Amino acid sequence: MIVTTTPSVEGKTIISYKGIVFGEVISGVDFVKDFVAGLSNFFGGRSGSYEGELAAAREEALREMEQRARQLGANAIIGVDIDYEVLGQGNMLMVTSSGTAVVVE
Repeated sequence: MIVTTTPSVEGKTIISYKGIVFGEVISGVDFVKDFVAGLSNFFGGRSGSYEGELAAAREEALREMEQRARQLGANAIIGVDIDYEVLGQGNMLMVTSSGTAVVVE
């Protein structure tokens, strides 16, 4: 599956548009990660625990979007966009990915 943020795939011709596909992941951040992130924020530096959670959620959203594109018979997704939101009182992370499922040759 070709997944790109561009509106086309270089060297390929889009022969069919299958529709917009999405991947959504809502992930909870536990107390320990929240505490460690707070320490990183206080003392300065990056929060590895949050970064790891964010990367895992992003990869899962992309996988889910690819799976939905395959179900439509697509072999590529163009115009991909990824959005991040914090839900609730800051302990839930929502990652969404979207793009247009297409068939290229």
